[in-house]
Amino acid sequence: MLTITRKMEFDAGHRIPDHSSQCRNLHGHRYTLQITLTGDVVQQDGESDNGMIMDFGDIKALANEHLVNLWDHSFIVYEKDYIIRNFLEKLPGHKTVVIDRVPTVENLAKIAFDILKDVYHDRFGRTLELKKVTLYET
Repeated sequence: MLTITRKMEFDAGHRIPDHSSQCRNLHGHRYTLQITLTGDVVQQDGESDNGMIMDFGDIKALANEHLVNLWDHSFIVYEKDYIIRNFLEKLPGHKTVVIDRVPTVENLAKIAFDILKDVYHDRFGRTLELKKVTLYET
């Protein structure tokens, strides 16, 4: 088996409510998400993905549908950060993502992995597995 990695970017806001630095304030980042898949290379003449583990366009489309489009230009808030949740709920049409843990890059990477692992698993009837998610914040 081989691995391939697709890089995607999105923007989102968050805060780390109990942190002792400025990260406790509302702020945003440009995130870079890397999705690493492992699988067998398709070796079938006439197949669209012949010579590939998975088409990068399909990787992107699935990531967008299940994660990136939901998080992009949103504010990601911890469900127990009641002050900010209550504030955001008063903003009409605001794009807010509520999660069950503090939105550190580590926790966001874990959530992303958990969301995407089933999305890619044996997709299109092929041996395919999400091997790793790497998330950078700038």
